[in-house]
Amino acid sequence: MAINIFHIVSDKEWAGAEQYVFDLASELRAHNNYIEIVTRNRRQILNRFRELEVPISILPLKGLTDIDSVLRFARLIKRGKNIVHVHSAKDAATAILARKISENKNTRIVMTCHTVAKPKRGPIYKKIYREIDKIIFVSELAKMSFLESRSGMNPDRITVIHNSVHHKLQNVDKAVNLRESLGIAPDKKLIMFHGRIAPEKGVSVLLRALTQLDKERYHLVIIGAGETKYMGEIKAFIVANQLLRNVTFLGYQDDVQPLLTQCDFGVLPSVWKEPFGLTNLEYMMLGKAHIATTNGAQHEYVSNNRTGILVSPDNYRTLADAIERLLDDPEMCSRIGAAAKEEFDSNLCYHKFYDRLIATYRSLF
Repeated sequence: MAINIFHIVSDKEWAGAEQYVFDLASELRAHNNYIEIVTRNRRQILNRFRELEVPISILPLKGLTDIDSVLRFARLIKRGKNIVHVHSAKDAATAILARKISENKNTRIVMTCHTVAKPKRGPIYKKIYREIDKIIFVSELAKMSFLESRSGMNPDRITVIHNSVHHKLQNVDKAVNLRESLGIAPDKKLIMFHGRIAPEKGVSVLLRALTQLDKERYHLVIIGAGETKYMGEIKAFIVANQLLRNVTFLGYQDDVQPLLTQCDFGVLPSVWKEPFGLTNLEYMMLGKAHIATTNGAQHEYVSNNRTGILVSPDNYRTLADAIERLLDDPEMCSRIGAAAKEEFDSNLCYHKFYDRLIATYRSLF
């Protein structure tokens, strides 16, 4: 059954939803599906999506009052069987109005909820949620948070599909050797954090935890970008606590997985409710132990002390203890990494995510 698949993403910056769409579009294209990206005129985002070599339509996507986007998108979905996959309620509104104007009854609208949040309130949003054919939650936690305020929804229109990540290790041989380039001694453990450098990601908690540890035992590499003000604050903390020789910032990296393979373990100390951390999955996929927090959906895919170590959020002493455990016990570190990879390969790998999503698409016709 031929289905045209449109993904609408309207964020101003590249974030989790955009990466979700990028990986999914790549897989859909590899399976000979028609996939089209609908996005705003943002150079950073367009350049990334152009790597996929799939059709891209540029629309204003300004929200509920943006009739121009509605009319232009309606022309795209006027014929054929269409799946319009959106990632926010306001983009769902664009899709719903466009479907009505197009008069194409073979268009279905799917929305993935990427956050742990209550649904938008008010009669307009109530109608939007009612018109969506399928709502996908990335975790049970995200689903329950949504349904607490939007009870009574038809269970047939709701599903949970855990996220996954693509295996991207084509450029391992070209990756910079971090130990060599940074002068990290063989007897020091290479710890890694990667992701957005933001208060909710717990980078400040991680740095404070490091002050409790012997500086001769570790080197932390931080991969990612953040707002100037927050970056200034954490760098000032590093200077004040004499951590300059123990912490390196690599900035944003397009190709992060070859770098992750070089660490001894990862630390992802989020202090907000993670809906489903893709960064955690990358360590698991690569057979690396990692430390995460307990305040999100992590317990849905991480088994404490077996496939990762879970600690309470915003507690630098507890985090320091967990880091020290992995520093002290390389065998435990390897054992957790191996178990994490086995769990990923068995239950969390990308082809299982893809199969579940495609089955969801097809169930709508």
